[in-house]
Amino acid sequence: MEFSLSRTEVSRFDYRAEATSTNDVLKDLATTDAAAWPDLSVVVTDNQTQGRGRLGRVWLAPTGKALAISVLIRPKLPPTSLGWFPLLAGAAMTRAVRKVVEASMQPVEDVKEAEDPRHDTTLKWPNDVLIDGYKVCGILCELLPDATGIIIGAGLNLSLDEHDLPTLTSTSLLLVTRTAPDPDAVLAAYLRELTTLYAAFVTANGDAQQSGLHGEVAQLCGTLGSDVRIELPGGTDLIGTATGIDAQGRLTVTSQADGEERSVAAGDVTHLRY
Repeated sequence: MEFSLSRTEVSRFDYRAEATSTNDVLKDLATTDAAAWPDLSVVVTDNQTQGRGRLGRVWLAPTGKALAISVLIRPKLPPTSLGWFPLLAGAAMTRAVRKVVEASMQPVEDVKEAEDPRHDTTLKWPNDVLIDGYKVCGILCELLPDATGIIIGAGLNLSLDEHDLPTLTSTSLLLVTRTAPDPDAVLAAYLRELTTLYAAFVTANGDAQQSGLHGEVAQLCGTLGSDVRIELPGGTDLIGTATGIDAQGRLTVTSQADGEERSVAAGDVTHLRY
């Protein structure tokens, strides 16, 4: 693949016909020869053989039907701001996917509106992208071993059909839009949104309010206002209503058990439907 559009959005772009894990590949490159891999360097493949998601889960997709994308950032920001990067990446991908989906829903002659339903593209805290409640993308952020940068990894389902989906709660751009997406156009849209949000965040010295990131994430986040179950580190569950996102990017939840408001920094979120 050429990825001619995507190459123009970042400082260095490396497409690989196959990779074990793009996060691991970029991590090795960035630590072995840091000068050659500056801020906003990217490694991409459509054939990842040892991908992984959050909580050590395996992430696999048929060759040529999904993109594994890893972006290296080297922000010089207060350590307290680093928790916002999964949300920043999730917001960028949500905005990009929303634009792709909305573009596919332009009026078509002789097609009734009822046959072409609207779709809802949202961010599930902290960094899953959902279309109509089904996961189309997951994001995994990892700190470099020497703490000189962060790898933002994303797995995006492009053209998987019903038989390819890894779970019953997954979807793809093909299934939603009924058109095979252009990988370069989708990737370029994501990188454009990511670099835009990143630049504003850095300019504001990691202040999510001042940069507008807090408001953008809150606007995109479908978790807010939802009843949720959160599997917390350590194996306990928190069930309640998600009410907001605090200054550190943590999810605030009003517990169903005692009515107390809790701030959650990490956990596996399930949206509950009663």
